[in-house]
Amino acid sequence: MTSKRPRRIILTGASRGLGLEFTRSWLAAGHHVFALARSASTSDGLAKLAADHGDALHRLDMTVADEQSVVRTCEQIGETWDAADLLLNNAGIYKHKGDTLADLDLDDCLESIKVNTLGPIRMARALRPLLRKGNQPRIINMTSLMGSLADNSSGGSWGYRMSKTALNMASRNMAHELASDGIIAVVIHPGWVRTDMGGVGAPLTIEEAVASMTRAMDNFTIAQAGGFYDRNGEPMPW
Repeated sequence: MTSKRPRRIILTGASRGLGLEFTRSWLAAGHHVFALARSASTSDGLAKLAADHGDALHRLDMTVADEQSVVRTCEQIGETWDAADLLLNNAGIYKHKGDTLADLDLDDCLESIKVNTLGPIRMARALRPLLRKGNQPRIINMTSLMGSLADNSSGGSWGYRMSKTALNMASRNMAHELASDGIIAVVIHPGWVRTDMGGVGAPLTIEEAVASMTRAMDNFTIAQAGGFYDRNGEPMPW
């Protein structure tokens, strides 16, 4: 995305962690952001950014697992913007109840798929009309190396792994279908980051991960659509 004009960016999971830092970084760069999260309206971090950046930031409460919530929220976005340039599907959950076949909680697996896999699909479908009118539009789906078949040497984390593997396939489908609209769709793995999920022992700070991913997102081309990339934009094993 080589244009220097302000971009119109929509992201989910914006109230904390990577999502909050992406929001802060994009606003600091002069872009306009719709920050979506279950608790966007009550997030202290987003409230501070709103105080600092005014009308450049819009905050909306939304649940990616709820179809009506997604549709209603995206309609609100369409009442404010006539186009969007970037959708970052960052919202996700990690359910860790039961790591073996014997004690696996299938309801947790289904919840992971509803949020981590179907959430990005809902968002892409609802926002396609705005994205197709955007400037070098792209959909970035946040995945994980734990969704890689080639990298799975330990098993466990059933629901999370399956949800991210399914997201990878969904993103490849998105890339094929949305290419005619000029929309680039990819999945990106942020690395092991010091978030609530990653823990304090992770080697990457949130700021480091976001800075790297932002550069990669800016540089993706239509030829890279449908790919699986690390935070630096390098290909990852499926």
